[in-house]
Amino acid sequence: MTSEVWFVVIICLVIFNFLFSNILGYLNHKNWKDEIPLELKNFYDIEKYKKAKLYAISKNKIGLLSSTTSFLFVSSLLVFDGYGFLDQLVNSDSLNLFLPFEINSNFAKSGMFFLILFVLNSLISIPFSYYNTFVIEEKYGFNKTSKATFFLDIVKSSILSILIGGILLLAALYIYDNINDGFWLWLWIGLSSLMIVLNMFYADLIVPIFNKLTPLNDGELRQKIEKYSKKVGYLLKNIYVIDGSKRSTKANAFFSGLGPRKTIALYDTLIEKHTENELVAVLAHEVGHFKKKHIFSGLIMSVIQIGVMTFFFELCLKLPEISMALGGSDSSFHLGLIGFTIIFSPISMISSIWMNFISRKNEFEADAYAKETFNGEDLSLALKKLSVDSLSNIYPHPLYVFFHYSHPPLIERLRALNK
Repeated sequence: MTSEVWFVVIICLVIFNFLFSNILGYLNHKNWKDEIPLELKNFYDIEKYKKAKLYAISKNKIGLLSSTTSFLFVSSLLVFDGYGFLDQLVNSDSLNLFLPFEINSNFAKSGMFFLILFVLNSLISIPFSYYNTFVIEEKYGFNKTSKATFFLDIVKSSILSILIGGILLLAALYIYDNINDGFWLWLWIGLSSLMIVLNMFYADLIVPIFNKLTPLNDGELRQKIEKYSKKVGYLLKNIYVIDGSKRSTKANAFFSGLGPRKTIALYDTLIEKHTENELVAVLAHEVGHFKKKHIFSGLIMSVIQIGVMTFFFELCLKLPEISMALGGSDSSFHLGLIGFTIIFSPISMISSIWMNFISRKNEFEADAYAKETFNGEDLSLALKKLSVDSLSNIYPHPLYVFFHYSHPPLIERLRALNK
């Protein structure tokens, strides 16, 4: 196909992705019902239910405004040859006049290209994030983030993104420059290895940058957790409390790591709002994922997904017409990567649908495991409290669930537990 045809394909995909996403969001928003489900009658009063609906409306509005702004930004770069301008800028000597170093390598040129886009995207997204945190979340009683923490988080996440992104870009360009055919295979191995390492050491390397992890104190809760772990034959040494309350009142928990690196982290807000039996039930659900080999199978599927992605990425890089469609004069790694992210989006959507389907199935299995090995009623109570306290949408549209939900809707989980 010619560069002109590729340009039409790319702009059509950008428009489709924007419209499709927002139509789904609209359907999901309109699916709210007036009556409170029977399962939540004792947890929701009319006023709190109305509050949950208003919270969803506020989130939808800011989400629509944010996505529209991003859509207009990307569309402008495409229509007015913005990507081509940036490509010419990093390939010219103009930037060397303003920088303390010369841009004379492929890595420096691609790195500067993506750094400029990163800064522009950040300038667009930060105001929306600020409004969401300090207006919407504040209004509905969730926000505990100080302005200092908010901006410090941005600095930390930006440095982390640039560091990891820079290392990945350097490695990818090295492989690309030295291997003509089969570039995708080595990139696949590298990305998969990085994903596994980050999964294993996430709680040790990433979490402490933003939060404080404290070992769970000896006491009745820890004793109950250790008693349950011993009962089901699950070795769990690393049980931490994370200071989630410094940012939000919302409760959560996460499980990370492989083998001896297995770690469970309970948010302090979760411990504050739930009984010890409910907390053990939540842990039992997470243990269920491990026992049912969901973590391993999820890792395998992710590796396969990365393999498909890198294969198509190499195909895109071999088509200079894609780079030219974005304003380049010839084949370009960074323009090829931009084109690939857009062209690959339909395949990514199909992959995401499949991954979410498997994930929802796994959640039901983990719930059943918690019911069998501990107590289904305690898990039901924990799920209800989590949903009500966070003002979650209890009536998501089935189509929205199909495309976006990695967990089954609350009502479906409660009914499955009550069978």
